[in-house]
Amino acid sequence: MSERAAIVIIGSGFAGLGMAIQLKRHGFHDFVVLEKSEALGGTWHDNTYPGCACDVPSHMYSFSFELNPGWSRMFAPQPEIRSYMERTADKYRVREHIRFNSTVDALEYDDKAKHWNVTLADGTVFTPKAVISGIGALHVPSYPDLPGMETFKGKAFHSADWDHSYDLRGKRVAVIGTGASAIQFVPQIAKQVDELVLFQRTPPWIQPKPDRTFPRPVRRAFEKVPGAARAFRSGIYWTLEARAIGFTIDPRLSGPMERLARWHIQRQISDPELRAKVTPDYTIGCKRVLLSNDYYPALARPNVEVETAGVAEVREHSIVTGDGREHEVDAIIYGTGFKVTDVLNDQTIVGRNGLKIQELWANGIEAYRGTSYPGFPNFFTLLGPNTGLGHNSVVFMIEVQIQHVLSCLKLLQDTGGDAIEPKPAALRSFNDRMHKRLRKAVWSEGGCQSWYLDENGVNRTLWPGHTFEFWAGSRKAKPEDYLITR
Repeated sequence: MSERAAIVIIGSGFAGLGMAIQLKRHGFHDFVVLEKSEALGGTWHDNTYPGCACDVPSHMYSFSFELNPGWSRMFAPQPEIRSYMERTADKYRVREHIRFNSTVDALEYDDKAKHWNVTLADGTVFTPKAVISGIGALHVPSYPDLPGMETFKGKAFHSADWDHSYDLRGKRVAVIGTGASAIQFVPQIAKQVDELVLFQRTPPWIQPKPDRTFPRPVRRAFEKVPGAARAFRSGIYWTLEARAIGFTIDPRLSGPMERLARWHIQRQISDPELRAKVTPDYTIGCKRVLLSNDYYPALARPNVEVETAGVAEVREHSIVTGDGREHEVDAIIYGTGFKVTDVLNDQTIVGRNGLKIQELWANGIEAYRGTSYPGFPNFFTLLGPNTGLGHNSVVFMIEVQIQHVLSCLKLLQDTGGDAIEPKPAALRSFNDRMHKRLRKAVWSEGGCQSWYLDENGVNRTLWPGHTFEFWAGSRKAKPEDYLITR
């Protein structure tokens, strides 16, 4: 079955939702949003684990054109973020464009017909002129490759697919992973379980979380006083931007951040042995810097053990560590994050003259300004390669990319063209300059391994500088960097 739409957007998280709204605001109404789940929200629909919340201040983790004066606290919990997205979709009337339970299996460009064939899992094929992928990076859970995982007889699930029907009270629980999700749910479940063993490979740097509720008078001021909410948002933006100095210019400039994190450990953990276990040996910023006020106290509970010997084997009812110790457990919760570069590389995307995206990426995943690709006409990605951040809100990056895509579509309208794609020379120049900076940044020089890096140790995930640099160079497509065909 074939269906028509001039533009197909894939995903209804912040990227897909923002793109849909801006298309409509700029006069593009013939589009469809394909969402694999039964509801919108992307990451904020999928992740419902206990304690799930944003680690970027709420007023910054929202659309610039749709400020929310009513955030209940500085770092909004997951239900509140999803509610904000639902309200925004309804306000701008884009829900009518969303087709739920629609998993995209393949994208293939038809050279003769000059359109894309977007094939869904149910066999439906859309034939749009343009495709905008807003699938993001944090939606496919990543599991570790541990010997014997499949033999475990107890309950096992990933934090991104939380089993709320399983009662953790009184259970012996193993948590594998100490990333952004784990530091949020571990304090919540530590109060319920009988025993909790946290298997830590590398400790994260953690700073105090400046979280607080917004009293009603403050929320009313954000709503009633002209410019108050925007001024508060701007203050947050520039505060977060300051963190990029140590990450991207010189890691030695991150000294104050590291001293704060070390003080946080000293203040919250009295046991010297536990302190040693949770103190990183790499430069702060090399891995994602996390925020929490209750993680370290949770680890200090008498029913919690931090295990650093590494997992050697999973058995039917236990986990064996590298030093031969066996921990009997009733459940395993994987807090091991998401597939990032793997997800990009696993997609079936075929461009002009049968060019597969994997062929373009033979030497590593890359894009022109994280958004477009030579040989793939009218194909755009939001939060594509090297548009992630270690210091600020990715919603800002999404909005810049949306402006870029709109300017490309405007170029097509103004020139009467059929297709637009970046020139290979523009892709090469952009990525060479960017990776020259990345090689000197803390993510490569900080002495750690992280999901930011691919199998060759190259950072394919993060933007190497300030977000205002990305805004200045990427918000509008440069005609000289693009090939337009008629």
